Amino acid sequence: MMWTTTVLLMVLPHLLSSTTTGISTDFNQSVTVSDDFSDPPVKGQKPLGGSKGRETCSIPCDVTVKLLRDEKHSVCGQLQQSLLAFGRSTRKLIRDVMEEQQRALDALSTQVTELMTKVQMLSSEVQRSNTEMYTVKPVQSHGRDCSDIKDNLESVVPKIPSGIYIVHPENTDSSFEVFCEMDYMGGGWTVIQRRTDGLTDFKRPWSDYTDGFGHLAGEHWLGLKKVFHIVNQKDTRFQLHIALVSNDDVISYASYDDFRLDSETQFFSIHLGRYAGSAGDAFRGYDQEQNQDTAPFSASDVDNDGCNPFCSIGNRTVESCSTQHNQTGWWFNQCGLANLNGSPEDEEQNQGQRTHILWDTWRQNGVARTIKSVTMKIRRIVTNN
Repeated sequence: MMWTTTVLLMVLPHLLSSTTTGISTDFNQSVTVSDDFSDPPVKGQKPLGGSKGRETCSIPCDVTVKLLRDEKHSVCGQLQQSLLAFGRSTRKLIRDVMEEQQRALDALSTQVTELMTKVQMLSSEVQRSNTEMYTVKPVQSHGRDCSDIKDNLESVVPKIPSGIYIVHPENTDSSFEVFCEMDYMGGGWTVIQRRTDGLTDFKRPWSDYTDGFGHLAGEHWLGLKKVFHIVNQKDTRFQLHIALVSNDDVISYASYDDFRLDSETQFFSIHLGRYAGSAGDAFRGYDQEQNQDTAPFSASDVDNDGCNPFCSIGNRTVESCSTQHNQTGWWFNQCGLANLNGSPEDEEQNQGQRTHILWDTWRQNGVARTIKSVTMKIRRIVTNN
């Protein structure tokens, strides 16, 4: 039995390297093993197998096939175990990587949340600081109006610049900004209206005209409430000056030596003194029906123009002067000959007509000039102390 096992172990490598074709040719044949692998003879005993001194052994082919099959199953089992182990290690590696990425994302999310919280806290601090700045600390005004500012500064400043100043008229509870012209005809002018480039829309409701709109350094309407507070200060009188520039850069003006407004309960009715200038008195026109002096202010949603139920202007029937002048506000009296807030119709704007300012008494060869810019400004002319 020991001899058989030894022979099998020595023959098996040779069998594994043989082709399967040789194995399958004849299952009834046997394998012959040389007597090189036999045990040495015992003294006094004749060798087996005759006089040639060689011993042979045959292994049945079915045993060989069984051994090969067992070996194949063993290799396949080992390979399968290796694949299973590799799969488990790969899944663990992927799971570890995913968990690491999730931890990194969680940490990043926490940092983002903390940063957002800090930004919100800083924003709240800025808002609180701004609120304290404007509520606790009152804004210091420069004077009661631009004329008062000029009088206060001309003794200490060699040349007072034009620009935006803060005024606080008498008998009012609030300060507000105005644009002061300090280098025009002696300075001290408070600008109450300016039209220059047509970029500011003057098609506005009543509330906008009472509160004001636009940009003080450019086109704007100061606001009827603010103008009322300025011109109704105690022991003061204001001059109104209107500077006009035509499309061909001709300059003209109209001036009134007394200008004031009634309160809002009287719709800010306008009152004008004596006229002087080169553009004509379009406010009063040529007859009483065209006179806009003492007229209340009108807007698209507050109609005080006197056209009840309508006005006949030339061959036209007009129910609202504001509507007739493209939803703008002015001191209309049956429309009249002046509207420095006029706005062009949309189709005219598309054709390049920048403004539609009306001052009908400024004419050339009997035709009203086309006006491209205008400034309305007021200045204190009498102060009784």
